[in-house]
Amino acid sequence: MPSEEFVRGMLYLSLTVVGVPGNMAVILAFLLLLYNENQLLPADAIVLHLACANLLVVGVRCLLETLASFHLANIFGDTGCKAVIFVYRTSRSLSIWLTFVLSAYQCLSIAPPGSHWASGRALLARYLGFVFLFLWVLNTCMSSAAILFSFSTQNDSSLTNHGINVQFCYVYFPSKLSKEANGAAQVGRDVVPMALMTLASLIILVFLYKHSQQVKGLRRSSGGSGGAEQRAAKAVVALVTLYVVLYGVDNGLWVYTLTVRETMRSSLISDLRIFFSSLYAALSPVVIIASNRKVNVRLRCVAQEKPVQEKATSVSTM
Repeated sequence: MPSEEFVRGMLYLSLTVVGVPGNMAVILAFLLLLYNENQLLPADAIVLHLACANLLVVGVRCLLETLASFHLANIFGDTGCKAVIFVYRTSRSLSIWLTFVLSAYQCLSIAPPGSHWASGRALLARYLGFVFLFLWVLNTCMSSAAILFSFSTQNDSSLTNHGINVQFCYVYFPSKLSKEANGAAQVGRDVVPMALMTLASLIILVFLYKHSQQVKGLRRSSGGSGGAEQRAAKAVVALVTLYVVLYGVDNGLWVYTLTVRETMRSSLISDLRIFFSSLYAALSPVVIIASNRKVNVRLRCVAQEKPVQEKATSVSTM
Protein backbone atom coordinates (compact mmCIF):
# COMPACT_ATOMS: atom_id res chain seq x y z
CA MET A 1 0.00 0.00 0.00
CA PRO A 2 1.47 3.41 -0.98
CA SER A 3 2.32 5.67 1.95
CA GLU A 4 -0.05 8.37 0.65
CA GLU A 5 -3.00 5.98 0.78
CA PHE A 6 -1.98 4.79 4.25
CA VAL A 7 -1.80 8.33 5.65
CA ARG A 8 -5.10 9.18 3.99
CA GLY A 9 -6.72 6.06 5.42
CA MET A 10 -5.42 6.79 8.92
CA LEU A 11 -6.75 10.36 8.84
CA TYR A 12 -10.22 9.21 7.84
CA LEU A 13 -10.01 6.38 10.36
CA SER A 14 -9.30 8.88 13.15
CA LEU A 15 -12.38 10.89 12.15
CA THR A 16 -14.47 7.72 12.06
CA VAL A 17 -13.26 6.49 15.45
CA VAL A 18 -14.05 9.83 17.10
CA GLY A 19 -17.11 10.91 15.14
CA VAL A 20 -19.23 7.76 14.90
CA PRO A 21 -19.22 6.80 18.63
CA GLY A 22 -19.43 10.47 19.67
CA ASN A 23 -22.50 11.28 17.61
CA MET A 24 -24.12 7.95 18.51
CA ALA A 25 -23.59 8.75 22.20
CA VAL A 26 -25.27 12.16 21.79
CA ILE A 27 -28.19 10.57 19.92
CA LEU A 28 -28.54 7.88 22.59
CA ALA A 29 -28.54 10.46 25.38
CA PHE A 30 -31.34 12.48 23.82
CA LEU A 31 -33.37 9.38 22.97
CA LEU A 32 -33.14 8.34 26.63
CA LEU A 33 -34.19 11.86 27.62
CA LEU A 34 -37.15 11.64 25.25
CA TYR A 35 -38.09 8.22 26.65
CA ASN A 36 -37.92 9.40 30.27
CA GLU A 37 -39.59 12.80 29.85
CA ASN A 38 -41.80 12.12 26.78
CA GLN A 39 -40.66 15.37 25.16
CA LEU A 40 -37.62 17.32 24.08
CA LEU A 41 -37.01 21.03 24.45
CA PRO A 42 -36.54 22.82 21.09
CA ALA A 43 -32.81 23.31 21.69
CA ASP A 44 -32.43 19.60 22.51
CA ALA A 45 -34.35 18.65 19.35
CA ILE A 46 -32.02 20.82 17.27
CA VAL A 47 -28.91 19.26 18.82
CA LEU A 48 -30.34 15.76 18.28
CA HIS A 49 -31.01 16.56 14.63
CA LEU A 50 -27.50 18.04 14.32
CA ALA A 51 -25.95 14.86 15.74
CA CYS A 52 -27.91 12.75 13.22
CA ALA A 53 -26.65 14.91 10.34
CA ASN A 54 -23.08 14.72 11.65
CA LEU A 55 -23.35 10.95 11.98
CA LEU A 56 -24.33 10.76 8.31
CA VAL A 57 -21.34 12.92 7.36
CA VAL A 58 -18.84 10.78 9.27
CA GLY A 59 -20.49 7.40 8.65
CA VAL A 60 -21.18 7.79 4.95
CA ARG A 61 -18.05 9.64 3.87
CA CYS A 62 -15.26 8.98 6.36
CA LEU A 63 -16.05 5.33 7.09
CA LEU A 64 -16.39 4.39 3.42
CA GLU A 65 -13.26 6.37 2.50
CA THR A 66 -11.38 4.49 5.23
CA LEU A 67 -12.52 1.10 3.94
CA ALA A 68 -11.62 2.03 0.37
CA SER A 69 -8.21 3.46 1.33
CA PHE A 70 -7.24 0.20 3.07
CA HIS A 71 -8.79 -1.86 0.22
CA LEU A 72 -11.20 -3.54 2.64
CA ALA A 73 -14.28 -2.62 0.62
CA ASN A 74 -15.04 -0.36 -2.29
CA ILE A 75 -18.55 0.72 -3.20
CA PHE A 76 -17.40 3.60 -5.40
CA GLY A 77 -18.94 2.54 -8.67
CA ASP A 78 -21.00 5.02 -10.64
CA THR A 79 -24.08 4.46 -8.46
CA GLY A 80 -22.00 4.39 -5.26
CA CYS A 81 -20.27 7.68 -6.13
CA LYS A 82 -23.57 9.38 -6.88
CA ALA A 83 -25.13 8.13 -3.64
CA VAL A 84 -22.14 8.86 -1.36
CA ILE A 85 -21.46 12.36 -2.70
CA PHE A 86 -25.17 13.25 -2.68
CA VAL A 87 -25.74 12.05 0.91
CA TYR A 88 -22.48 13.63 2.08
CA ARG A 89 -23.24 17.02 0.56
CA THR A 90 -26.82 17.00 1.83
CA SER A 91 -25.91 16.01 5.39
CA ARG A 92 -22.91 18.36 5.43
CA SER A 93 -24.99 21.39 4.42
CA LEU A 94 -27.78 20.29 6.77
CA SER A 95 -25.25 20.25 9.61
CA ILE A 96 -24.24 23.81 8.74
CA TRP A 97 -27.79 25.14 8.68
CA LEU A 98 -28.74 23.32 11.89
CA THR A 99 -25.76 24.93 13.62
CA PHE A 100 -27.13 28.29 12.49
CA VAL A 101 -30.66 27.41 13.73
CA LEU A 102 -29.18 26.39 17.09
CA SER A 103 -27.22 29.64 17.40
CA ALA A 104 -30.26 31.71 16.36
CA TYR A 105 -32.53 29.94 18.86
CA GLN A 106 -29.99 30.39 21.65
CA CYS A 107 -29.63 34.05 20.71
CA LEU A 108 -33.41 34.48 20.98
CA SER A 109 -33.50 32.55 24.26
CA ILE A 110 -31.47 35.20 26.07
CA ALA A 111 -33.92 37.95 25.09
CA PRO A 112 -35.93 39.55 27.94
CA PRO A 113 -39.37 37.97 28.51
CA GLY A 114 -42.18 39.79 26.74
CA SER A 115 -39.95 41.30 24.05
CA HIS A 116 -40.39 40.81 20.31
CA TRP A 117 -37.30 38.58 20.27
CA ALA A 118 -38.85 36.31 22.90
CA SER A 119 -41.95 36.06 20.71
CA GLY A 120 -39.70 35.06 17.83
CA ARG A 121 -38.23 32.29 19.96
CA ALA A 122 -41.71 30.93 20.75
CA LEU A 123 -42.62 31.08 17.06
CA LEU A 124 -39.46 29.20 16.07
CA ALA A 125 -40.13 26.54 18.71
CA ARG A 126 -43.72 26.10 17.51
CA TYR A 127 -42.78 25.61 13.86
CA LEU A 128 -39.47 23.80 14.42
CA GLY A 129 -40.70 20.71 12.58
CA PHE A 130 -41.45 22.80 9.49
CA VAL A 131 -37.99 24.38 9.76
CA PHE A 132 -36.42 20.90 9.73
CA LEU A 133 -38.52 19.89 6.71
CA PHE A 134 -37.64 23.08 4.83
CA LEU A 135 -33.91 22.57 5.47
CA TRP A 136 -34.08 18.96 4.26
CA VAL A 137 -35.87 19.97 1.05
CA LEU A 138 -33.57 22.96 0.45
CA ASN A 139 -30.32 21.06 0.93
CA THR A 140 -31.52 17.99 -0.94
CA CYS A 141 -32.39 20.13 -3.96
CA MET A 142 -29.09 22.03 -3.82
CA SER A 143 -27.13 18.74 -3.68
CA SER A 144 -28.90 17.18 -6.66
CA ALA A 145 -26.02 18.11 -8.98
CA ALA A 146 -24.03 15.29 -7.38
CA ILE A 147 -26.46 12.76 -8.87
CA LEU A 148 -26.03 14.19 -12.37
CA PHE A 149 -22.27 14.80 -12.49
CA SER A 150 -20.61 12.14 -10.27
CA PHE A 151 -18.91 9.11 -11.82
CA SER A 152 -16.39 6.51 -10.75
CA THR A 153 -14.14 6.53 -13.83
CA GLN A 154 -12.87 9.07 -16.31
CA ASN A 155 -15.15 8.64 -19.29
CA ASP A 156 -14.21 11.63 -21.45
CA SER A 157 -10.83 13.33 -21.47
CA SER A 158 -12.39 16.47 -22.95
CA LEU A 159 -14.07 17.14 -19.60
CA THR A 160 -10.88 17.21 -17.55
CA ASN A 161 -10.81 21.01 -17.43
CA HIS A 162 -14.31 21.03 -15.93
CA GLY A 163 -13.98 18.09 -13.55
CA ILE A 164 -12.88 17.58 -9.96
CA ASN A 165 -10.90 14.60 -8.70
CA VAL A 166 -12.21 13.33 -5.33
CA GLN A 167 -9.94 10.27 -5.22
CA PHE A 168 -12.37 7.38 -5.78
CA CYS A 169 -14.85 9.43 -7.81
CA TYR A 170 -14.82 12.17 -10.41
CA VAL A 171 -17.26 15.04 -10.58
CA TYR A 172 -17.66 16.21 -14.17
CA PHE A 173 -19.35 19.41 -15.26
CA PRO A 174 -20.44 19.89 -18.88
CA SER A 175 -18.96 23.39 -19.06
CA LYS A 176 -16.89 25.92 -17.18
CA LEU A 177 -20.02 27.97 -16.54
CA SER A 178 -21.86 25.05 -14.92
CA LYS A 179 -18.85 24.29 -12.75
CA GLU A 180 -18.56 27.89 -11.56
CA ALA A 181 -22.32 28.23 -11.05
CA ASN A 182 -22.45 25.05 -8.97
CA GLY A 183 -19.42 26.17 -6.99
CA ALA A 184 -20.88 29.62 -6.34
CA ALA A 185 -24.17 28.06 -5.17
CA GLN A 186 -22.29 25.85 -2.69
CA VAL A 187 -20.22 28.75 -1.38
CA GLY A 188 -23.35 30.86 -0.96
CA ARG A 189 -25.14 28.01 0.81
CA ASP A 190 -22.28 27.91 3.35
CA VAL A 191 -21.45 31.61 3.66
CA VAL A 192 -25.02 32.77 4.37
CA PRO A 193 -25.51 30.63 7.53
CA MET A 194 -21.88 31.29 8.50
CA ALA A 195 -22.45 35.06 8.49
CA LEU A 196 -25.78 34.75 10.32
CA MET A 197 -24.49 32.40 13.01
CA THR A 198 -21.42 34.59 13.52
CA LEU A 199 -23.73 37.57 14.08
CA ALA A 200 -25.85 35.54 16.51
CA SER A 201 -22.74 34.45 18.40
CA LEU A 202 -21.49 38.03 18.67
CA ILE A 203 -24.85 39.05 20.14
CA ILE A 204 -24.60 36.18 22.63
CA LEU A 205 -21.05 37.19 23.59
CA VAL A 206 -22.09 40.82 24.12
CA PHE A 207 -24.98 39.69 26.29
CA LEU A 208 -22.76 37.38 28.35
CA TYR A 209 -20.22 40.15 28.86
CA LYS A 210 -22.86 42.67 29.99
CA HIS A 211 -24.49 40.10 32.23
CA SER A 212 -21.19 39.15 33.83
CA GLN A 213 -20.49 42.82 34.58
CA GLN A 214 -23.95 43.33 36.10
CA VAL A 215 -23.81 40.33 38.43
CA LYS A 216 -20.10 40.41 39.23
CA GLY A 217 -20.62 41.39 42.84
CA LEU A 218 -23.50 38.96 43.26
CA ARG A 219 -21.44 36.04 41.97
CA ARG A 220 -18.63 36.84 44.36
CA SER A 221 -20.96 36.80 47.34
CA SER A 222 -23.09 33.81 46.33
CA GLY A 223 -20.62 31.78 44.29
CA GLY A 224 -23.20 31.32 41.50
CA SER A 225 -22.13 30.09 38.10
CA GLY A 226 -24.57 31.89 35.78
CA GLY A 227 -27.38 29.48 35.05
CA ALA A 228 -28.28 26.92 32.45
CA GLU A 229 -29.03 29.47 29.71
CA GLN A 230 -25.55 30.96 29.93
CA ARG A 231 -23.89 27.53 29.89
CA ALA A 232 -25.91 26.62 26.81
CA ALA A 233 -25.03 29.94 25.19
CA LYS A 234 -21.31 29.35 25.77
CA ALA A 235 -21.60 25.84 24.29
CA VAL A 236 -23.30 27.25 21.19
CA VAL A 237 -20.58 29.89 20.79
CA ALA A 238 -17.97 27.11 21.02
CA LEU A 239 -19.75 25.12 18.30
CA VAL A 240 -20.04 28.16 16.05
CA THR A 241 -16.36 29.04 16.54
CA LEU A 242 -15.38 25.47 15.65
CA TYR A 243 -17.62 25.64 12.59
CA VAL A 244 -16.34 29.01 11.34
CA VAL A 245 -12.70 27.92 11.60
CA LEU A 246 -13.08 24.49 9.96
CA TYR A 247 -15.64 25.37 7.32
CA GLY A 248 -13.80 28.61 6.60
CA VAL A 249 -10.79 26.52 5.58
CA ASP A 250 -13.07 24.17 3.64
CA ASN A 251 -14.68 26.98 1.65
CA GLY A 252 -11.32 28.64 1.04
CA LEU A 253 -10.04 25.42 -0.51
CA TRP A 254 -13.25 25.08 -2.54
CA VAL A 255 -12.82 28.60 -4.00
CA TYR A 256 -9.21 27.69 -4.81
CA THR A 257 -10.46 24.55 -6.59
CA LEU A 258 -12.78 26.66 -8.74
CA THR A 259 -9.94 28.96 -9.79
CA VAL A 260 -7.43 26.23 -10.68
CA ARG A 261 -7.48 25.09 -14.27
CA GLU A 262 -6.46 21.47 -13.75
CA THR A 263 -8.32 19.72 -10.92
CA MET A 264 -8.28 16.13 -12.18
CA ARG A 265 -4.64 15.17 -11.73
CA SER A 266 -4.65 15.07 -7.93
CA SER A 267 -7.28 14.67 -5.23
CA LEU A 268 -5.18 16.43 -2.55
CA ILE A 269 -7.28 19.61 -2.39
CA SER A 270 -10.54 17.63 -2.35
CA ASP A 271 -9.16 15.36 0.39
CA LEU A 272 -8.24 18.39 2.51
CA ARG A 273 -11.72 19.89 1.99
CA ILE A 274 -13.48 16.69 3.00
CA PHE A 275 -11.16 16.27 6.00
CA PHE A 276 -11.76 19.76 7.40
CA SER A 277 -15.52 19.68 6.82
CA SER A 278 -15.76 16.20 8.36
CA LEU A 279 -13.61 17.32 11.28
CA TYR A 280 -16.48 19.51 12.49
CA ALA A 281 -18.87 16.53 12.35
CA ALA A 282 -16.37 14.47 14.35
CA LEU A 283 -15.46 17.08 17.00
CA SER A 284 -18.86 18.72 17.60
CA PRO A 285 -20.18 15.77 19.68
CA VAL A 286 -17.11 16.16 21.93
CA VAL A 287 -18.11 19.79 22.55
CA ILE A 288 -21.74 18.77 23.12
CA ILE A 289 -20.86 15.98 25.57
CA ALA A 290 -18.44 18.23 27.47
CA SER A 291 -20.84 21.18 27.76
CA ASN A 292 -24.37 19.72 27.86
CA ARG A 293 -25.37 18.53 31.34
CA LYS A 294 -28.36 16.57 30.07
CA VAL A 295 -26.15 14.53 27.78
CA ASN A 296 -23.60 14.07 30.58
CA VAL A 297 -26.20 12.84 33.05
CA ARG A 298 -27.77 10.35 30.62
CA LEU A 299 -24.43 8.92 29.52
CA ARG A 300 -23.28 8.57 33.13
CA CYS A 301 -26.48 6.73 33.96
CA VAL A 302 -25.86 4.31 31.09
CA ALA A 303 -22.25 3.83 32.17
CA GLN A 304 -23.27 3.17 35.78
CA GLU A 305 -26.13 0.82 34.93
CA LYS A 306 -23.93 -1.48 32.87
CA PRO A 307 -21.60 -2.56 35.75
CA VAL A 308 -24.65 -2.99 38.00
CA GLN A 309 -26.32 -5.27 35.47
CA GLU A 310 -23.13 -7.28 35.00
CA LYS A 311 -22.79 -7.66 38.76
CA ALA A 312 -26.39 -8.81 39.09
CA THR A 313 -25.89 -11.32 36.29
CA SER A 314 -22.77 -12.76 37.91
CA VAL A 315 -24.54 -13.07 41.30
CA SER A 316 -27.52 -14.86 39.75
CA THR A 317 -25.28 -17.42 38.06
CA MET A 318 -23.46 -18.31 41.27
